Amino acid sequence: MKKLIILGIGVLLLYSCKKEKKEAIVVPPIAIEEYSIEQFMDNENAFSNGFSNDKSKVLMTSNRSGIYNMYTTSVKGGELIPVTKSDSSSIFGISYFPEDDRILFRMDGNGDEIYKIFLKDSSGITRLTPEKNVRALFRGWSKDGKSFFYGSNERDPKYMDHYEMNIADFTSKMIYQNNDGMDFGGMSEDRKYIALTKAVTTNDVDLYIMNTATNEKIKINENISGNQPQDFSPDNASFYFTTDDNAEFSYLMKYNLIDGTKEKIAEKKWDINSFYFTRNGKYQVMFTNEDAKTVMDVKEAATGKAIEFPSFENKEISSASFSRDETMAFLNVSGSSTPRNVYSYNVASKEYYQLTDVLNKDINEDDLVASEVVRFKSFDGLEIPAIYYKPKQATADNKVPALVWVHGGPGGQSRQGFSSQIQYYVNHGYAILAVNNRGSSGYGKTFYKMDDQNHGDKDLKDCVAGKDWLAQQDIIDANKIGIIGGSYGGYMTMAALTYTPEDFKVGVNIFGVTNWLRTLKSIPPWWESFKDALYTEMGDPNTADSVRLRQISPLFHTEKVTKPLIVLQGAKDPRVLKVESDEIVAGVKKNGVPVEYVLFEDEGHGFVKKENQIEAYGRILKFLDKYLKEPGSEIINDGKSETKTVESES
Repeated sequence: MKKLIILGIGVLLLYSCKKEKKEAIVVPPIAIEEYSIEQFMDNENAFSNGFSNDKSKVLMTSNRSGIYNMYTTSVKGGELIPVTKSDSSSIFGISYFPEDDRILFRMDGNGDEIYKIFLKDSSGITRLTPEKNVRALFRGWSKDGKSFFYGSNERDPKYMDHYEMNIADFTSKMIYQNNDGMDFGGMSEDRKYIALTKAVTTNDVDLYIMNTATNEKIKINENISGNQPQDFSPDNASFYFTTDDNAEFSYLMKYNLIDGTKEKIAEKKWDINSFYFTRNGKYQVMFTNEDAKTVMDVKEAATGKAIEFPSFENKEISSASFSRDETMAFLNVSGSSTPRNVYSYNVASKEYYQLTDVLNKDINEDDLVASEVVRFKSFDGLEIPAIYYKPKQATADNKVPALVWVHGGPGGQSRQGFSSQIQYYVNHGYAILAVNNRGSSGYGKTFYKMDDQNHGDKDLKDCVAGKDWLAQQDIIDANKIGIIGGSYGGYMTMAALTYTPEDFKVGVNIFGVTNWLRTLKSIPPWWESFKDALYTEMGDPNTADSVRLRQISPLFHTEKVTKPLIVLQGAKDPRVLKVESDEIVAGVKKNGVPVEYVLFEDEGHGFVKKENQIEAYGRILKFLDKYLKEPGSEIINDGKSETKTVESES
């Protein structure tokens, strides 16, 4: 761990009418610690999966072993006791059984996203869903706790049917056969109604209620709009959903299942993106996306009275999940400079206990950086929101390099949350501007739709405008600004290096799309219900749209890339295939441009194993230090292309 002493000296010259020079004002030294990637990745990621039946224990999932495994701990906190000890595929807890200490969990094949549901009991581990090429996703427990529901594409790889599994003998029965490419949106407790959605575009979704006795489907929305199912009322009389019909932001609606009438329940100046009742209907829980931050609102359903929660200095409660008897809750508490910790909370007594302490003890929280929301004007005057991280060692006299950070998607959003990866780069002297370019979610449906069939153009210009905004900040070295992103953000990195080759000094492409024709034709089969909507936004590769898709695909224009590039990829990625990264690396190498390639044989669309995260993010920093931060990094096309491939296996 290296200590940096940064001297910030500010000189203020004041003149009288005689222009007399005043004394300089000296800012005291700022001392910060610089931490290694190993120290940052030793921040634990842990989350709760539910209370035990007697509420004495908590099921947790944590990556403290290097990959995700299950643990238990006391409801009042204490040691995390391992339940599983996998050293290959990550294991994610689902929940305890409602009436005993058996456990459900899920696992895929090193990131291939073909999840299976497993049982852990005193006799060992049992797989409950089919083994080969079948995807299964848990969808909740029945109210009586005698069965659970799950989706599976066992019948047809393209469609997720709805099943119920009896926990007495673990036999399954299909409740809904999905022949129409619908997406499941919930079922009433009496099993009479199922909510279904059909995507029209990536924003506009039709919403249906199906009568399970007659199979009749009733379309709830009247106009083309974004509609999302939320929850059925505990008395099975009503259904709640969010919609942006005739509005910019989603609001909450109630649909009467008996007579079909509708009533607006809640509306805010931001998207209401989640609403549900606790098991017996005592509380209603609502979440709003307010300027890239989650805001929680919990009320007593009968009275509308707000539920009191504890306050935490410089931190916020981003979510709460209740026990089956509604007396206890898990609270997720975090800030942009503080990682998420889990607390157990007794609603009646107001007592709460911290269950996790995830920040590495080597890291001083005061050395971490809180984000701020900023806005800047793009090329056409459109205001673009962004999340800005300023290194504490940066001053006008000690300018720092910077990165434009682009989220995944299309249609994602950079949030005001904690990221060990971002904090690592900022700690090492890189400012980061996480741009929410047009097409990002959370800022209204007009803003969201602005990049439809326009990718690699106006959205890219927003990122360039972000770079220009950074260049105007007095702490930024305007000649040292790069671009970084994963998935869609990786595409934007390659689009920037290809179509605006002089704007960014380096590019970091993390499993980014480089050939839209291939990606759109090879989406996973379980995305079938979403394929038409994706084609509406991006274009159909099987039509004349293919001409434009080829034009915006960086793979076919690699000769334009002149700046250093690093590419990172998981070999098991089902969304952005490994060949995408293989080919872009091969193409750029032909230009004599420095290229590095980091390939993980045991990862998918995102790196979840600590040893791989350490390798990946550490390699990125070394790349940035070499080609962006160090003097002379602007001299890049010197014919000495450097290409490295790292393969990592468990």
